Amino acid sequence: MTDQTFKRFKEFIEGTLGIKIPPAKKVMLESRFAKRVRALGMESMEEYCDYVFSPEGYDLEIQQLMDAVTTNETSFFRESHHFDFLEKSVLPEYADQGLKDINIWSVAASTGQEAYTLAMVMEEFMSRTGYRFNYRILGTDISETVLHIANTGIYTEHQASKIPPVLQRRYCRKNRDPEQKTIRIIPALRNRVVFGKMNLMNETYPLGKQYHIVFCRNVFIYFERETQKKVLNRIFRHIMPGGYLFMGHSENLSNTELPLTSVSSAVYRKEGAT
Repeated sequence: MTDQTFKRFKEFIEGTLGIKIPPAKKVMLESRFAKRVRALGMESMEEYCDYVFSPEGYDLEIQQLMDAVTTNETSFFRESHHFDFLEKSVLPEYADQGLKDINIWSVAASTGQEAYTLAMVMEEFMSRTGYRFNYRILGTDISETVLHIANTGIYTEHQASKIPPVLQRRYCRKNRDPEQKTIRIIPALRNRVVFGKMNLMNETYPLGKQYHIVFCRNVFIYFERETQKKVLNRIFRHIMPGGYLFMGHSENLSNTELPLTSVSSAVYRKEGAT
């Protein structure tokens, strides 16, 4: 990959996705795009670059390029202390307030494990306490590929192994064909979750509501500081006063001027009453 080709890709990725691409990532970028170069029968990265940014190629290939660049690492009950805090602190508080309708947003939802984990936590809290929430979960991501997987709710048994066995029995169904080695999230949970495509780099988010609980974990680590600030401000607008923002364990908001108070490890509460 020539320096000029790298520069074209870098400017597009940083401008469209917000993901920082320093020179040290040139080799990584080349290795990720190599599969597409081969699949399209092309001879070089330069040919691929010209194709991607041509009128014809842009419509056909840009989603593939974005999928290659974005990191979709996720799992059920990842950073489990957050779900403990949600079930033991946040939900009891909302129940004590008599809150019935709860909106939850899984930002950068990837293949959906986080959103379905949230649904399991909600169901477990309601089963244990008898208090009923009318909750809805929104999962957003820029990748149509991962959103398709999320919508099916189908995962390998290995992926599902992160779910505690008792919850697997309640909320997952094994494929009738044992050779497939897959499970599917039960319809009752899938019906609580809606997935949609959204780019965090957009100036406004077409959400139409505010959220009581927002999970935005391990997203900001890929952004430059200025991009982090802009995206956080946009997300902040969609958090209900008194609502909670969950971040990744390596992310912190110590420098933000927004009225967000740290209440637990990488958990923040927006000032105001719910």
